[in-house]
Amino acid sequence: MEFLIASAIGMLTACGCYLILRSRSFAVVLGMTLLSYAINLFLFASGRLAVAAPPVLGQGSAPGDPLPQALVLTAIVISFGMTAVTVMMALGAHLSGGDDRIDMPRADRVPPEERE
Repeated sequence: MEFLIASAIGMLTACGCYLILRSRSFAVVLGMTLLSYAINLFLFASGRLAVAAPPVLGQGSAPGDPLPQALVLTAIVISFGMTAVTVMMALGAHLSGGDDRIDMPRADRVPPEERE
């Protein structure tokens, strides 16, 4: 069970980092979403990994910690808001620029000697 959770967290993190380094804004938004999923899964797994045990209070077993569940719930809400704002910024950049590339066009770049 621990290997499965660790593998899932690792794959989500690796895919998220790869997508964040892409030059299209949709891939960056998707990469940030995957990274937030990896963080949520890590926070949730940091509470306790137990099969067939109650999540908070147990009879005869050690009680679970409800703090990671609260942190994950808060992180889900924050990441949803962050994703919505980022998508709106990417959509605005696409509508004003005509494409969703993150890099600045060469024609708009100012050489270092001409900067003020």
